[in-house]
Amino acid sequence: MLHYKILRISNTSFLFIMKLTFLLSISFVLFGAAHAQQLKSPDGNFILTFMLRADGTPVYSLAYKSKAVIKSSKLGLELKRDKKSLLDDFTVVDTATTSFDETWKPVWGEVKTIRNHYNEMAVTLNQKETSRQIIIRFRLFDDGLGFRYEFPAQKNLVYFVIKEERTEFAMAGDHTAYWIPGDYDTQEYDYTTSKLSEIKALMAKSVTENLSQTTIPATAVQTSLMMKTNDGLFINLHEAALINYACMHLRLDDNMVFESWLTPDAIGDKGYIQAPSVTPWRTVIVSDDARDILASKMTYNLNEPCKIKETGWIKPVKYVGVWWEMITGKSSWSYTNDYPAIEIGKTDFTKAKPNGTHGANTANVKKYIDFAAQNGFDAVLVEGWNIGWEDWFGHSKDYVFDFVTPYPDFHVKELRDYAKSKGIKIIMHHETSGSVRNYERHMDTAYKFMKANGYDAVKSGYVGNILPRGENHYSQWIINHYQYAIEKAAEYKIMVNAHEAVRPTGIARTYPNLIGNEAARGTEYQAFGGSKPNHVTVLPFTRLIGGPMDYTPGIFEMDISKLNPKNTSHVNSTLANQLALYVTMYSPLQMAADLPENYNRFRDAFQFIKDVAVDWDDSKYLEAAPGDYITVARKAKGKNNWFVGNVNGYQARTSEITLDFLDAGKSYMATIYADALDAHYKTNPQAYRIRKMMVNNKTKLSQFSAPGGGYAISIMATGKK
Repeated sequence: MLHYKILRISNTSFLFIMKLTFLLSISFVLFGAAHAQQLKSPDGNFILTFMLRADGTPVYSLAYKSKAVIKSSKLGLELKRDKKSLLDDFTVVDTATTSFDETWKPVWGEVKTIRNHYNEMAVTLNQKETSRQIIIRFRLFDDGLGFRYEFPAQKNLVYFVIKEERTEFAMAGDHTAYWIPGDYDTQEYDYTTSKLSEIKALMAKSVTENLSQTTIPATAVQTSLMMKTNDGLFINLHEAALINYACMHLRLDDNMVFESWLTPDAIGDKGYIQAPSVTPWRTVIVSDDARDILASKMTYNLNEPCKIKETGWIKPVKYVGVWWEMITGKSSWSYTNDYPAIEIGKTDFTKAKPNGTHGANTANVKKYIDFAAQNGFDAVLVEGWNIGWEDWFGHSKDYVFDFVTPYPDFHVKELRDYAKSKGIKIIMHHETSGSVRNYERHMDTAYKFMKANGYDAVKSGYVGNILPRGENHYSQWIINHYQYAIEKAAEYKIMVNAHEAVRPTGIARTYPNLIGNEAARGTEYQAFGGSKPNHVTVLPFTRLIGGPMDYTPGIFEMDISKLNPKNTSHVNSTLANQLALYVTMYSPLQMAADLPENYNRFRDAFQFIKDVAVDWDDSKYLEAAPGDYITVARKAKGKNNWFVGNVNGYQARTSEITLDFLDAGKSYMATIYADALDAHYKTNPQAYRIRKMMVNNKTKLSQFSAPGGGYAISIMATGKK
């Protein structure tokens, strides 16, 4: 009777009750009976929500200042050969929350100290059918979210193989994205700017010969992925602490949902796990101010503290090198064109005919050592010094680099003593040619050779297919090799600058001897046909989120044919833009990449490269818009001198900045290196002007930047008030 009376109240009431019942049932199906659990960032701007759906599938969402950043997104891992994957059928066993707040000092960096402040929620889940447990750990900072999977020691989950990680990032709209296509072996692409919905069509149109991996989904992009929403949010997706795990790509579906896509090994497996273990952190950095993305240290904070007890031997380096002349084709890595069949310890290169273009000869290296000493540099990089280059350039598959045997015209002891007499270090070069096992076999011998001859740093290279079984450059196995090389180098007190390795994920906090990486499209591509003129306005928002890049800036001669008539490439940058890169492209390892003779042609502009610091006490991001412009001010380590850099994209603009970061009541001498009014990256790249002026913390500057241009400012304390 009661039920009947309710139905008799009115037709409107009946319809309301039916709608309410339907909505409640849908909510139960979608979200289950488990209560949502929330976590707030220390400043309260972020809210993370976690819950289980009715089938026990874990999901999360993220909001920033009441705006949706990540909509309800699934979490979990699909396993290979297991009847039950770690995707659903979970119940919440425990939820533990905590807060953490510390300040730590990096060995080198953009700032003197870094605050690591977050609220944490660790959710322990039990899978009912298998009695397996996993922990999903969330850390919410004032600049974003980090989360990872953890596999505690347990009898029902010891060894397992990952078929795919199924972590989702459901976007709240069709955002503008700054992306490069997924690839298992290279990150050396120009960035494309488009809506998320346009990625699939654009990728199909722009596939290059480098993108040879047919197993990568057509909508997979690489991290760090930068996005901008229509309502003014900037979102960055990446990963932190990539240890013993495959590198993550992001696959986009038609509903604007990204799903993780791990790099497979040679037989297609995504990861071999032994519990107890953890995955890398998945990161979401968010702000309504693009400058905050550049300033974020969340990626570093998600890595473990430094594991090197004594770090005094790790020192930032400004260097020149025998490199650009080979990149442009002016000289060669190889000693001869005879291409002998090389056998270590048996091939006599003194009997081979020199090709006359070998760059790493004693006389040429001395020229660079002299230039470095005369201009206050720390070191000289020399590539092509050791035998094996003839073999590597497509004439054999033996890959016989041994990393200790020089060509006849490179005199190790003579150059060692000469460099030492000038106060210059030589940087070792180890090109592995992708033969990783060969490198590991020779590594101890090679590092001992370095220490015996005064080398403190090595530039390693991984060009070519990874041997012996065709591994991908970013699979779990090769990730473990890169880490092994860093840790082995630390044993010998050697700094590492890894090229063609995986993009960094903040590991330099734990092992600061990883002083540099390439892992993106660097300056060398300016000699291979060029890069987009706005490329350097995107890299700090993407590649540099995980750590510094050895971008090798400082090119003054933009017409490559003047170095090599057969090379018609053009450097798509103004000279002033090249100067600014020493500030905007942060790295404790900075190269003046051009030839000495080109710097001698522009001595007044070269002064900025001589003056600019490579280690910093503070950094201020003054202007930023991905793909358009970046302006950064940095304070030199232990000094009261500041340096400002601005890089500009396609459109000429006037930069407006205030020098309020300077000490109040003090005067400074500013030297401004800027584009001339008629400068242009293509038609007039070497047009610049230099002017000096007294400034203080109330000074406002209005400065023109040309297309593909920029400006650089050195601000030196005068001691005057």
